Amino acid sequence: MPATIPAIVFIGGGPRTAGVLERIAANRPDVFAGPLQIHVVEPHIPGSGRIWRYDQDPGLLLNSMAADITMFTDASVDCAGPAAPGPGLAEWAAGVLDASIIDVPDFPQPLRDQLRSLTATTFPTRQLQSQYLEWFFRRAARSLGHSVTVHRTTAVGITDLDGGGHAVELANGRTLHADIVLTAFGHTDSRPDAISAGFTDFAARHGGYHAAPSYTTDVDYSPIAPGQDVIVSGMGLAFVDLLALLMEGRGGRFEETSDGGLRYLPSGREPVLWAGSRRGVPYHSKISAALRGQDPGPLQFFTAAAVEDLLRQHGELDFHRHLWPLIAKEAGHYYYRELLTGSPDRAAMGWDDFAERYAGLDWYSTERADLVNAAVPDSGLHLDLERLDRPYEGRRFGDHTEVQDAVARYIEDDLALRDSPDHPETLALFLALLHVYMEVGRVVPPERLNARSQQVMHGWWHGFFSFVDSGPPPHRLRQMLALHRAGLLQFLGPGLKVSANEATGLFVAASAQSGVTVTAKALIEARLPSTSVARSLNPVLAALHGSGLGSEQQLLTSDGIHSTGKLLVSPQHQLVGADGVPRSTLFGVGPGTSGWGAGAFARPNTNAAPFRENDALARTILGVAKDLSARATITPEPAAVGKN
Repeated sequence: MPATIPAIVFIGGGPRTAGVLERIAANRPDVFAGPLQIHVVEPHIPGSGRIWRYDQDPGLLLNSMAADITMFTDASVDCAGPAAPGPGLAEWAAGVLDASIIDVPDFPQPLRDQLRSLTATTFPTRQLQSQYLEWFFRRAARSLGHSVTVHRTTAVGITDLDGGGHAVELANGRTLHADIVLTAFGHTDSRPDAISAGFTDFAARHGGYHAAPSYTTDVDYSPIAPGQDVIVSGMGLAFVDLLALLMEGRGGRFEETSDGGLRYLPSGREPVLWAGSRRGVPYHSKISAALRGQDPGPLQFFTAAAVEDLLRQHGELDFHRHLWPLIAKEAGHYYYRELLTGSPDRAAMGWDDFAERYAGLDWYSTERADLVNAAVPDSGLHLDLERLDRPYEGRRFGDHTEVQDAVARYIEDDLALRDSPDHPETLALFLALLHVYMEVGRVVPPERLNARSQQVMHGWWHGFFSFVDSGPPPHRLRQMLALHRAGLLQFLGPGLKVSANEATGLFVAASAQSGVTVTAKALIEARLPSTSVARSLNPVLAALHGSGLGSEQQLLTSDGIHSTGKLLVSPQHQLVGADGVPRSTLFGVGPGTSGWGAGAFARPNTNAAPFRENDALARTILGVAKDLSARATITPEPAAVGKN
């Protein structure tokens, strides 16, 4: 093979790699049409990868409806490359059924049944999603001719070569010679932090059980006995998956009641879960309402121009002081526009009058509050973002029963608002936060944020967005209530603290706000592990950190140096080494990097951030390949050596 053919190695073959491959194919005619060698290193089936693989419990679902899932860069995406529309998940399923899409495997009958029952509003299984993602990968690879080689193994290291380029070592003994490397990991595992490691040691010494933060479907829950009390720390999406695995996954089933409710029929193999978190409540339900009012249109307040104005006024930006008031005002604009135009019977003021006055007011001003009071007589419909974030802030509960009643009522109220056609303003709020979340990474230069705000962006802001916008399907919350009524799920309340009692050998869960204390031999930390390059169990991340080719993002805050745990990348997604210098031929993308991650697939026609990033990254990689090819400095070694 000619020495002037650039070799590009993708480490990780999940949906993010598939998206970048598709963009490389789309941009080749414009940037670099020369030949390429492309290698994808992925131990699981490429396209779905580890997180979205077929081989997981069939009861696990996406938290997005089929109509809201696409891998294609449609015409709404603001990018330099060409649009390449294609079927989202719902259209793909229909195409498989009517044989307009034939390049798919012979699906087993359960998947065939899912294809037939899928509608635009179905929350599909992860097994079905895996097939869409794998189909998309195959399609992207074919569009690059015979350039793509897949290696079904794990990369274990990256080193620089003396003559230029990099050596990528594989677990099967082979070595790939790369001129350009892109790490595209999803959620990776890390060694437990000191607290979790202490819990694991405690459980081992006292004959208990502890599940440290991990991807839920990869945890062995078999040691948990039927009827055993289990403390669960965390009530987010990992908690929803946990319920599916430990309840229906152990043979129980849900049954509709004559009054339209839901009843859980246990198998007798289920444990009893005692669940709590900082908020004390689960994520908000996905929304079933449709907008009835005026189209909200583009963002009005959190815009590139508004951020540019802030940048001119301030040397560096503070998230809470400078950005959050604009985000809150944008959320209010979407919310009240829908409320006043879609439900005018609930309003005492017309939208045009409201909007004209609203535009000139600060979100946290008394005048804005007065305007809302005048326009919306029912205070229960007022948008209170702080209460939304912390529903039990400052509340003290009398006893355990009061906690149970409060959390159950909270879930019921959430379903009444979000799984009902009567409150489309909740969808308007959802869209506002989604559009802002997608826009933040584009209009806010991360280097102009103070260090504390970079923590807030990846911490509180991401968490708040996930809590409001990335919750489970509504039927999962109904199941949660049914499990509670069946006595298999108890709520611990907000402000959960977990400790270990050496004298008794039991874990202790307590909430200062509720006064409830529970002890148990088993503890599950229901969340993904925190990102940490330094503690990563991923051999490539560990190698990058150890060699200094990559580094962990460090922020200097008023409390001292703080590590985000993320792999530090430049605005162009170049890895930044321990010396602070971006590596021109090493790139990183995904939730574990310091770039503003926004998933790998998205809603159609939303100018989705991951598609913008994929396009820009693909063009950057092609530009580097073009320069290398022109200089004829490509390493002359064969693309791969070692065992087959």
